Amino acid sequence: MRTQVTTLLILLSAMLFAQEQVEKPYGVEKSMPVFYQELKNSLTFPLAWQNNQDGDFSAWRTTARETLTMCLENILPAPADYEMEITATEQRDGYRAQKISFNLSAWYRVPAYLLIPDGEGPFPALVMLHDHGAHFSIGKEKVVKPFGVSAEVMEDSRQWQERCYDSVPVSDYFAAKGYVVLVVDALFWGERGRKEGVNYDIQQALASNLMQMGTSWGGVITMDDVRSTEFLASLPQVKADKIGCIGFSMGGHRSWMLSAATDKIAASASLCWMNTTETLMTMTNNQNKGGSAYSMIIPGIRRFMDYPHVASIACPKPSLFFNGTQDKLFPVEGVESAYATLREVWDSQGVGDRLVTKIWEEKHFMSKAIQQESLEFFDKWLK
Repeated sequence: MRTQVTTLLILLSAMLFAQEQVEKPYGVEKSMPVFYQELKNSLTFPLAWQNNQDGDFSAWRTTARETLTMCLENILPAPADYEMEITATEQRDGYRAQKISFNLSAWYRVPAYLLIPDGEGPFPALVMLHDHGAHFSIGKEKVVKPFGVSAEVMEDSRQWQERCYDSVPVSDYFAAKGYVVLVVDALFWGERGRKEGVNYDIQQALASNLMQMGTSWGGVITMDDVRSTEFLASLPQVKADKIGCIGFSMGGHRSWMLSAATDKIAASASLCWMNTTETLMTMTNNQNKGGSAYSMIIPGIRRFMDYPHVASIACPKPSLFFNGTQDKLFPVEGVESAYATLREVWDSQGVGDRLVTKIWEEKHFMSKAIQQESLEFFDKWLK
């Protein structure tokens, strides 16, 4: 009898505990607020061109760019003088590679690679924008053949290019085809990395600290890219009205953001980074994990425009967007929705031929075929 009573009490306690757990209130599930769907539903994107088509496109574009600039919260002063210094040069097949440094802001200098074709200039030019990859030991070396570096950096570069770029140093690929190419580390990568060494978790603290001081990590990266473009336009070897930008993954995000932010960019190619908030903000997408996402977050912009709406500020400029069917980071339904939004804008201005969108049978990868089609795009619009 005592055993039966004890068993009954244990069962009753278990039932009460289970009920308590079911009824226990909570506000966060995994990494999302329980009201995240309501938050998404509240985003009406009032500044999207689709919500302003009764007005003048040029006026909309000006307002949209001003809003983007406001959200970028740029408080970093421009340099009074670039004071470029060439620190090393290596002649290659059809072009020369230079290691340079210059003032990117009044507050800091940056190292960079500048690749210049042989022959009479000036030449069309490209700002090459490296990826994120949760890999911070190198930045610019992801997309250029380095020289005068340690064996470790050389091998790091080789392995990364094999993994993401089909074993091609893409900056060198475009330089050999007649483009001046500039490659700069984004803040937190390579030679602009952390003094104490690489630490994945620190990127969230960096983003928090920048926000507490009135700006954002994503804003700093974008404005550095704008100023890199302005520096490139100042060089005598460059046709200032024929500057493009290209990047893969986070570099793709940087590319369309840069083209939206400044008309110093004449054409852009954005590879493996385009989607919608509706599709990216789910319980399972990588975008909701924080950390890395901060490098591509512009505070407050979602109250005005979604990703393709911001990218549309670049219209009527030639713009290319490639994504892959096997890219787990960017679901195809979101890519298709974003592409439709972009297409509506370019077509509305009678420049649909300047927008190239394509979904490849490919993973998150910048293949040789993608590089070739990107080159053909730039040759058409910048040469």
